[in-house]
Amino acid sequence: MIFQRALLRELSQTALAVFVALLSILLTTQLIRLLAEAAGGKLASEAVVSLLGFGALNYLAVLLSLTLFIAVLLTLSRAYRDSEMVVWFASGQPLTAWIGPVLTFALPLIFAIAGLSLFLSPWALSKSAEYRQRLQNRDEIAKVSPGSFNESASAERVFFVEAVNGDSTRVRNVFVNSMQGGRLGVMAAAEGYAELAANGDRFLVLQNGRRYEGVPGTAEYRVMEFGRYWIRVETKEMRGVDENPSNMPVWELIRDRNSPNLGELVWRIGIPLAAINLVLLAIPLSFVNPRAGRATNLVFAILTYMVYSNLLSVSQAWVRQQRIPFEMGLVAVHVAMLVILAMMFWRRLSVFSWMRLWR
Repeated sequence: MIFQRALLRELSQTALAVFVALLSILLTTQLIRLLAEAAGGKLASEAVVSLLGFGALNYLAVLLSLTLFIAVLLTLSRAYRDSEMVVWFASGQPLTAWIGPVLTFALPLIFAIAGLSLFLSPWALSKSAEYRQRLQNRDEIAKVSPGSFNESASAERVFFVEAVNGDSTRVRNVFVNSMQGGRLGVMAAAEGYAELAANGDRFLVLQNGRRYEGVPGTAEYRVMEFGRYWIRVETKEMRGVDENPSNMPVWELIRDRNSPNLGELVWRIGIPLAAINLVLLAIPLSFVNPRAGRATNLVFAILTYMVYSNLLSVSQAWVRQQRIPFEMGLVAVHVAMLVILAMMFWRRLSVFSWMRLWR
């Protein structure tokens, strides 16, 4: 009992440190991508935090799976380096005796990974797509962000706003460039605000500005000063979110068993199954020769994870393309990894290594 409590404490501390590190890397990369979209005017700045949260929820199952693998690997590797495994084996305990304590720690997280993969991840993708669609359906005024040029959906107008007042109802130093009927119109105003007409039409009202209008390439132009100028704002027809297998609930995938949906099921079910295999694989992979380099087993373990993940993606793609049956795509990779796992345990438990057998 003392050993199990000490092991669970060390595994928990290592897993927490690994999870924080991986989550920080994930959030940083996602934040950089979203900020680049916001800077380019493709995304509203107020949407960055929400989409960042949805993206983190989507990758959380894979993140926890990798966390479990690395945590078990690092914990047992430290036991080898500190010669604790020598004491373990000298007391007559085999390597397989680690399976029970490791699974005691890992199983609650594996159930969480299954829930995330089957239910929460598609929900996050669906909400993210819905949120992006809602942003796309906004009118031109709502899309305007201070300090950047924003093009209308019809590509006939370009808006620029220097600043927004504190109450967010008025904008300052407005620039509007429009092309209508072959005539170019440029308007600059000190301030502006949105107004809703009685019939439901939306207008951008510019105050205290000038309008320059003319035909490009000719000397025909005119300048007008105005106190108020109304610009009708285009409104978009509301569209729903396009459903695809990645954001569909699991019960809909099961009900509509076409090839893309079955391929998505292979991926979602495969993540928790892979988490179990990876946790068990970490036990024999953690072997470290104290006289040799410490990074060898870690590099090999990372390569093992990458190969496993890529094989799972290949199985998903082949089921989607109807190259293999759903049942084969669901179990083939995991059964192959179980065979490799059994061979690795046998190698560690055997008196002779494979090299000695060849000799």
